[in-house]
Amino acid sequence: MQYFKKIQFSSRQGAISLVITAFLILPAIDAIAKLISSDISAGQISWTRFLIQTLIMAPFFIGVLRITKIRYFFLHTMRGVLIATTTVLIFSAVKLMPLAEVIAIFFIEPLIVTLLSAMFLGERIGWRRCSATFIGFSGALIVVQPSYEIYGLSAILPFGAAICFAFYIILTRKLSRTENPSVMQFNSGFSGFLFMSISLISGNLVGIPTFEIAIPSYEQLLLLILLGVIATLGHFMIAYAIKYLEASTLAPFQYLEIVAATFYGLWLFGDFPNALAWFGTIIIVGSGIYTFSRERLKDNSNC
Repeated sequence: MQYFKKIQFSSRQGAISLVITAFLILPAIDAIAKLISSDISAGQISWTRFLIQTLIMAPFFIGVLRITKIRYFFLHTMRGVLIATTTVLIFSAVKLMPLAEVIAIFFIEPLIVTLLSAMFLGERIGWRRCSATFIGFSGALIVVQPSYEIYGLSAILPFGAAICFAFYIILTRKLSRTENPSVMQFNSGFSGFLFMSISLISGNLVGIPTFEIAIPSYEQLLLLILLGVIATLGHFMIAYAIKYLEASTLAPFQYLEIVAATFYGLWLFGDFPNALAWFGTIIIVGSGIYTFSRERLKDNSNC
């Protein structure tokens, strides 16, 4: 990780390049999960992802712990539980649905964050951003409608993932005011690992398919390790870049994940969204970008 410290971020272009790279590789996590989902359960894939993140982040956490202290243990734990639940729901969804559609529905998350920020952080949102949020939800319903007819209730899994991740973001905003980012990253991974360990053992004992435990093949083990490395590396890249970019600048680049997910889905599985799904996706993206632009205007007016 020392490589990132050597990157010169004096220009915004350097930070933006790092963000673009991260958002283009992160959907590979879901693509790998889909590849091995016929033999490895979503719960076991998620458990491995957090195990690897914990192992990679441990040295950084130990180093930071010498010069800082941890507060808000419950909130740190809740972040881990929320991100672990998000991961399981996403991995369960991509097993059944086209990758690009899952990611598109999941990206109502920034709109949910807008509403939750008003409810829990006391942030003010005007009627324009409220309207954009509800329009974004309508776009998600357009995307999910044909999938619901095919997959039933499983088609709403990305909605659940978006809600969990939105609460995760709210807690991240609250903790980032006082907590060290490396500590937060380690705690979310370690808490997620502990939560998934309990869930995996319990779910396997009672026979829940999502938490079945299987012995992966050599190729599957390599893919699981690659998934964990990409997840940790991608979020590390974003964590470094966000120091040099405003949130309102960073956020629209998230939608590159839909482009990347479409590419991975077409390349690996032959999936390509139909015209209706693209229409709904455009509505979601447009609503999100409008919301971000209104947030930037609000921040500028407060300067």
